[in-house]
This record gives sequence, structure tokens and C-alpha cells, in this order.
Amino acid sequence: MKEQISPRYFPPREKGATVLTGSVSFCTDMSDALDGGVLIYDEQDNVCRLPFSPQGRRGSLCALNVDMSVTDKHTYLYYRGSQTFLDREAKIIVGNEEWGRTDEKKLRGAFYLDDFDWGRDVAPNIPWHESFIYGLNVRAFTMHASSGVKSRGSFAGVSAKIPYLQSLGVTAVELMPAYDFNEVETITDPANGKESSRLNCWGFKAAHYYAPKTAYAGGERADHAFKSMVKSFHKNGMEVHMCFYFTPEISAADTLAILRFWVLEYHIDGIHLIGHGLPFALITHDALLSGTKLSYHEQDYWEDMPRYANTGLFRDAYLADVRRLIRGDEDMTAAFMYRQKDNMPGRGVINYLAAYGGFSLFDSVAFDKKHNAANGEKNRDGSDKNYSWNCGAEGVSRKKAIVALRTKQIKNALSLLFMSQGVPYIFSGDEFGNSRHGNNNAYCQDNDTGWVKWSKSATSQELLSYTRMLSVFRKSHPILRMKETLRGLDWQRCGYPDVSYHGAEAWRPDLYPISRTLGIMLCGTYAKYNNQCADAFIYLAINMHWQKATLALPHLPQGLVWQMAFSSYEGASEPGLKKDSILMNERCVCVFISAHIDN
Repeated sequence: MKEQISPRYFPPREKGATVLTGSVSFCTDMSDALDGGVLIYDEQDNVCRLPFSPQGRRGSLCALNVDMSVTDKHTYLYYRGSQTFLDREAKIIVGNEEWGRTDEKKLRGAFYLDDFDWGRDVAPNIPWHESFIYGLNVRAFTMHASSGVKSRGSFAGVSAKIPYLQSLGVTAVELMPAYDFNEVETITDPANGKESSRLNCWGFKAAHYYAPKTAYAGGERADHAFKSMVKSFHKNGMEVHMCFYFTPEISAADTLAILRFWVLEYHIDGIHLIGHGLPFALITHDALLSGTKLSYHEQDYWEDMPRYANTGLFRDAYLADVRRLIRGDEDMTAAFMYRQKDNMPGRGVINYLAAYGGFSLFDSVAFDKKHNAANGEKNRDGSDKNYSWNCGAEGVSRKKAIVALRTKQIKNALSLLFMSQGVPYIFSGDEFGNSRHGNNNAYCQDNDTGWVKWSKSATSQELLSYTRMLSVFRKSHPILRMKETLRGLDWQRCGYPDVSYHGAEAWRPDLYPISRTLGIMLCGTYAKYNNQCADAFIYLAINMHWQKATLALPHLPQGLVWQMAFSSYEGASEPGLKKDSILMNERCVCVFISAHIDN
């Protein structure tokens, strides 16, 4: 660099490179190294070498400050002796712009300038009970040519799908790790010792946690690209959540600092913590993060759940119970009774049928076994517990009966999801039957297997229309998205409990292990539109037996009758005005709603 720069030394404060007015401060952990410092590069790659000094050292942290005006063209590295290394706290990474490069990358840190115009950006702050979350991988979501977006596999590509997501009624997108990570991994074949490279498309690994992934920026500055995406979602009244996977070496203090940074600088609305041994209590007690939705999986932090507000719990058992129910397993009706009403005041119980790991929703009705051979691990990777049923043929089938059954089974699963209390979560493509070809661990499949294929087939469009209908129906009925847990009691003394259960006889559910039928009635008196008019009565009728079955329709207050709202089976019959039961087709879900007798 042409200019002469003289560093000043102060006690360490914030780690990383911090741009101040007319100066930059650096701070990093140098362990026991005595010979170390900073290398600053200008646009012509001229370098200025700035050594650390004992004056700026406290413990293993070293810091210095230099008077200079940096631009987005300046980059930097740290050095220790003769070795250079990338700043773990770098807020922008340069050199990782091209996805999947297998040659040696020359990565450097760049300077975070905080020059983005947020305008009047306001967080939507959507309550848990009003939420509908849509999970996605930034690259896989729009990388397939069928996505129809210009900047495929990018933050801008996600933004381009906002109208589509709005048509689904989605209130929040949840991104798989979108901070910068090295997607190229080197693996060694134990049989011959040969090395090869493969891609890790998911990002659940050690990473540069402060920096948005440059390969997702579509040629823009990564920080601006991510912020533009968030701003677009907020403008349309939708939230942006992101998954964070912290490896064990990341300290509790660093974990908290990273999350605070993303909330402050990138305006994210939700954090999905994945991993073990994370400082959950520290995070939930932080005042800055108190307005941010924090979610996690039930097996990770179950003991901590009752103590913290504004947290969301991914119910992993919901997936297993619903898949087993629609498969026709025994002893599942009682389990679903609990899952359907499971809720926690002020918190979010997040129900999901499929996610990035495991079978997609379509594959759960098309495959009995995982088909992961393409991952190069001899089909040993991925879970063997998928709770799936292929409906009579493994994989792709053109038989009309099998296609129809699979379509109905997906509708059954989606119906139960949207008719359950709590927060519905759908992973990208499951709303129209996207398949991963039976691969239940597609982390390394940067191809047709891992990408969302935006199918226009008749079956896909049928499923998509059905999902949209379910979303509208749920939004139209507050009794389906209560703030509090349903009690199963007539606590308002209106003559009906808030939720009740029925079988072949009204008010008498059949909970024997061999039962595969269940009726659930929700009394709309307990939920009001805009705190004024009461909601309707809603009756969810479930028959997961392979034979037809009769379910009772409980009597309604005088002047009301049951009308069918929708069914997963198009040939379902409407009950007459005087009928108090319905003959349900095999493997079918029907939903009825109360209506005035003169309608």
C-alpha cells in the first residue's frame, strides 16, 4: 500500500475488524504466539504489515487500531509467524463467490461498512399462534431451471418467490445455514486411500458465522444481498428466520455475540438453534434477543422449555405419529388426540411432516427404504426410521391406483397438519409433492435430487391447490390457532367443551389399539373473530383404516347443521340435514363446519 500506516495499541474489545469513523480496529485470539499481526491489502493487492504489540494484548487477545479509510475493495488477513489465517470473526468473506470450486481458494476478510439503506424497515413481529413457517435451502430452492427466477440459487432468487409464498399464506421463511461455509469437502476412501471431493450443501459444519454466504449473493455484495432479501420480506409482512449450527469449539460468549450481530445488523426475526450443549439460558435471558423467536428441537432442550417465553419447540414426535397414523399403524389415534391439541401459551409448538433430513413428504408415501447410494456411503448414512409406506410400489409408479392413493395420503397428512394447534411448518416443495428420489440424507446432492423441482404436473397442481385451500381455511378459523391450550372442558358453560372426541358413537372415541378412526370437534364459541363474533363448530373426521368406517356427527345447537368443508377424497358424501353420522371412505380425512339451517 502506498500510504504509511502507524498502528495504535489499545486493550482488546470487540473481536474482528471493526470499521470506525476514519479508522479500523482489529482484535483476534493469537493464543501463545508472540510474532503476529494484521495484513491489509488494497485493490491492487499491495500489502501493509501491522504487527501486534504487548501494549494491545490481554490474555490471548491482541488488538490494534489504525487511522485509514477502508472501502469494500480492501481485504485483510492475520499472520502468526510465517503463516497467514482468515479472521474467524470476519463479517465479509472474499474469494468464495463461486459455488463448488475445488481448486485452492484464497480467502480473505473484507470490511463490513454498514452502508445499507434499510429505509423504514420494520419487523412484522407475527405471534406464534398466527405463524406458518416455510423451510428452505437458499441454493436448492431456486437452483433448478423450473424455478423460473433470474438469479437462481441466491438470496435474490428467494425474494423472487415472495408472491408464491404469499399465495400459500406463509408468514415466515426459515433458511438453512446461510452464513459462509466451505461447501467443498475432501474425503478419503478407506479401501484405497484415494482422496476425492464432494459438496456439503447444507452447511451444518464449522463456518464463518458472521458472514453471509458469498456464493448465495448472485454477484452482489453478500451483506447487501442478504439485507435486500430481508427488507423485501419485511415489506411484504413476512419474517426471515435462520438455522444456526454451532460446533463445540464455539464458546458461549461467541455464540451470543454471533446471534446478537445477526439480529442487529441483518434484522432476522427468528433463530433456529441446532446442536448440543448450547448456552440456551444465556441466550434466552439476553434483553436484545428477547423479541426474537428462538426455536429448537425437543430432544435438545426439553427441560428448559417451560421457563422461557417466545420460544418455539419443533415437535419431532409429531412427524413420527402422523406418518404412522396415515400409514395405518395400530395405537395411533390416542397419540394424535394429544398432538392435535398440543400447544403452549406464549410459545410455539412447531409441527412438521418433513424437513431437509429424512424423506420428503412425497417420498414418505413412495418409498419403504432409503436410497442413498449416490451419497457414496454404501447406503449406510441417513436414518432407517422413516415411518413411510410406498403404497404398493417402491419409487416412481404410473399405476393410477397407486398415484391416486399417494396423492390422497399426502392430502391426509397436510390436512392433519393444518388442523392441528400450534405452528405448521412445511419444507420447500412438499406442498406440491417434490421428491428427493428416496434419498433421505441429500446433504451432498447439488443436483436434481437435492433441488426443488417446480413441477407443473396435474398431481402437483392438485396438491398445491389443496395446500393453499388448507392454509386459507386455517387462517379463516381462529379456533384452529388458539393462543392457549385446549382444555377439553366446557369452561365457558356454553354447553360444549372447547375440544371433544368421538367415534362410531358421539362423545365416545374408540381408543383401542386396533382403532384407526377418530372424530375431533372444535367449538368455535371459544374463539372469536376480532374478539367479536364466535367462530363456527369444526369437526375433523379421520379414517386411516383400509376399509370404510362410520363416524358419528355430534348434535349441534338448534338452527345449525353440518356441512362438508373439504375432504382428502373427492368422492366423499355430504351428510343430510337429519343424519347424525357419516360413512367414511378408506384412508380419508373429512372436515365439516357448522352452518345455519337456512343456508
